[in-house]
Amino acid sequence: MATSCVSPLTGFAFWETNLAYEGESIYNYLQVKNLSDRTILSANVLFGVQSVTMKDKGLTGMYYDTALAAPALADNANSALILGMGTGTYARQLKQYYPKMNITGVEIDQKITDLAGEYFDEPADIPVTTYDGRAWLAASHDKYDVIMVDAYQDITIPFQMSSTEFFTMVREHLNPGGVMVVNMNMISDGQGSINEALSDTIASVFGNGNTLTADVPNTTNRELFAKKPGSGSEENSM
Repeated sequence: MATSCVSPLTGFAFWETNLAYEGESIYNYLQVKNLSDRTILSANVLFGVQSVTMKDKGLTGMYYDTALAAPALADNANSALILGMGTGTYARQLKQYYPKMNITGVEIDQKITDLAGEYFDEPADIPVTTYDGRAWLAASHDKYDVIMVDAYQDITIPFQMSSTEFFTMVREHLNPGGVMVVNMNMISDGQGSINEALSDTIASVFGNGNTLTADVPNTTNRELFAKKPGSGSEENSM
């Protein structure tokens, strides 16, 4: 009864004292938390992080750091596409460590993009399109050295961005020697697991010798890297 009375007056997470923003978009329940060393965005969860910006420049200690291996694994690192831009965590890190890279972002939730500009210091020179990632790929003819897929939440995977057809489109938008990295979120193994199915799907598109996974230390995240073979080669082991 107390929760029912208090919550509408103070917001859903009425016990939080460090919320810079709480609200809803047409897709998500959103929280922006202002902590001592970082600002974080949580979407549809009370505990968890979908985007982060550090108040001191540097690594985050989260899965974003592991994903930075993608440009190093690619034959070239001149361009990147981010599907699931969020508030621009990947973009900020790429700008810091690969300052000459051209970056394009796609984010389905316009409200998240608005919050990125208000609270998260999203780089203003990076174009962000409000669109579904798969639909955007279907309409685009551009190619990239790196494609970062971060559209999954916890163990929830949008079906339209987990199919053979989707990863085939991603592969077609990679330059020869280009690398896709997917944040698989939850570490799960074994026959019938989500990760097994997703890994098998990606391997069927890129080839078994062209994929690898990396578990992020001290988190529940797993990153999967898949490389498009360079010109004249069908196997280019990761």
